[in-house]
Amino acid sequence: MRIVVVGATGHIGTFLVPRLVRAGHEVVTVTRGTSTPYADGPEWERVERVIADREQEDRDGTFGDRIAGLRADAVVDLVCFTLSSAEALVAALRGTGTHLVHCGSIWRAGVSHVLPVTEENATPPFGEYGTQKDAIARMLKQETASGGLATTSLHPGHISGPGWAPIGPLGNLDPGVWAALSAGAVVEVPGLGAETMAHVHADDVAQAFQLAVEHRDAAAGEDFFITAPTALTARGYAHLAASWFGQEARLESVTWDRFRETTAPEHADASWQHLSRSQAFSTEKPRRLLGYQPAHTAEATVLDAVRWLVDHGEVEVANPLVVTGP
Repeated sequence: MRIVVVGATGHIGTFLVPRLVRAGHEVVTVTRGTSTPYADGPEWERVERVIADREQEDRDGTFGDRIAGLRADAVVDLVCFTLSSAEALVAALRGTGTHLVHCGSIWRAGVSHVLPVTEENATPPFGEYGTQKDAIARMLKQETASGGLATTSLHPGHISGPGWAPIGPLGNLDPGVWAALSAGAVVEVPGLGAETMAHVHADDVAQAFQLAVEHRDAAAGEDFFITAPTALTARGYAHLAASWFGQEARLESVTWDRFRETTAPEHADASWQHLSRSQAFSTEKPRRLLGYQPAHTAEATVLDAVRWLVDHGEVEVANPLVVTGP
């Protein structure tokens, strides 16, 4: 197939584009041209590259026509964040026979009421990001149900992998937690520490997008949560991470007020965003309809990311990693 990947050099695209090339597809990447993939490979020499500023072209009303003009069998949209942007692309592709596969987010679901969260029992979202992702997914589902464009939405968890920092045990990107856990220092954990996070390896997300493209009939009109088969609690994650450095985690539960007093505002807010949702998702639907088989547990996913950070000197730690495998 001829497949257009919009936002091809990010977390997902870094793994998806080589997968598609190896599978024999003709791949067109659409990027701003300001970044490179996290991992290079010979597959990138076999893609057609298009440079486009999506935000500007959305404002000009030209982006959808640009993508439609590429005449793809499938368009994988990894960087759409507003309903208006999604609607413009759908309108441009309607009637072309193209399959639009959209990247959403698990944050289209709100706080957990029933675990695991499924596509059927998810609670309403909160916050602008999750609300927009949910609105896009609902619009796409209705578009296909009404006989319009074939669409699919995939909703990944906290994407992790080699090349960037994972969401850490406190639900944020503060690198100080790795120094503290690797030293056996006390770490203050807000709340009970039983709150869950839903990580997923970037290559497993890429696998799901490849499956959605290659199984159009099964994927069309559907939405899928894409995560690792396991989920980590805050305290479980902290104990696991400390063990990678040969340490015992020393955790102290504190109130959210205390945590906000001692934590930079952006990190405290990220922790609340992640931990207050306390999500863990079922992968039954993508397994059943697409054949999704995640190769990485949440534990292996975050270790892969942290190992890369340590090996490349991107994070300060007090002791070397003593665990190097999954």
